[in-house]
Amino acid sequence: MNLRQVEVFQALMANGTASRAAEVLRISQPAVSKAIQELERQIGFALFHREKRRMIPTAEARLFFQEVQASFAGLIHLRAAAARIRDFGSGEIRLVSLSALSTNLVPRALRAFQLRHPDVTITFQARMSSLVKDLVASGQFDIGLAADEIDLTGVDASLFYRQRLVIAMPEDHPLAALDVVRPEDLHGRNFITLAPEDTSRQQLERVLAERGVKPKIVLETPYSTTVCAMVQAGLGCGMISPLTAEPYLGRNLTWRRLEPGIHARTLLILPPNRKPSRIVADCIEELKRAARQMVVPANRK
Repeated sequence: MNLRQVEVFQALMANGTASRAAEVLRISQPAVSKAIQELERQIGFALFHREKRRMIPTAEARLFFQEVQASFAGLIHLRAAAARIRDFGSGEIRLVSLSALSTNLVPRALRAFQLRHPDVTITFQARMSSLVKDLVASGQFDIGLAADEIDLTGVDASLFYRQRLVIAMPEDHPLAALDVVRPEDLHGRNFITLAPEDTSRQQLERVLAERGVKPKIVLETPYSTTVCAMVQAGLGCGMISPLTAEPYLGRNLTWRRLEPGIHARTLLILPPNRKPSRIVADCIEELKRAARQMVVPANRK
């Protein structure tokens, strides 16, 4: 017994005559008769009485037809599942991001995505940018957001977000009295800095070196959220993205624009040579929309 024989039987039962079944299946009427004969031979009982060129279902055929209908319902479900996988991918989205966007942009984007796809499970992790790249390159995550200092071997990368950085400080810090912070204002100040591989830190170090400015480094961290927490606790000031600092505002943290300006670039990281599924594309769309909507002033005073 093969699927084609069962399809012919189902069509014959559903349409009543061999000629109509042949028309629906787009085969000849003799081909319908032959498929039924082969099916009867293989299952070991008659499915139809042949009377004056008519094929009348037997009682056994009606019982068998119930089972066939149940199986065809399963096939329809499989076809629907295949279509969903083709169009949307799995029922899960896996996103990994640098911590700087994990408290603001990403939650807003995922909320909008969830409203569009309430049945999709979301897995999210905040990691260092180098690990973001590795997790996407290995196929463990569908989408990554990482700073631009990473090696891009083994991934597809494009510019996702570019933002001017600011100097964050406690609300009662001497720099809070300024409208703009200049490199010379940081000389000798307790300063919380990002990791050496961070490109924005490297930009700032070049600017400071050109002017002979030396802040007092009191803490080094790869996470801009940690910079904010340490600033909030009063350890010193630090250079951060306004997006990262937003949840800390009004809680002993403020910021001022830095002149000359230093910018940070965030990259969108995807697995190489793979067209995103529909749900991955929708998630990327919501991330980009959230980025466009995140208009944060360069000064907070």
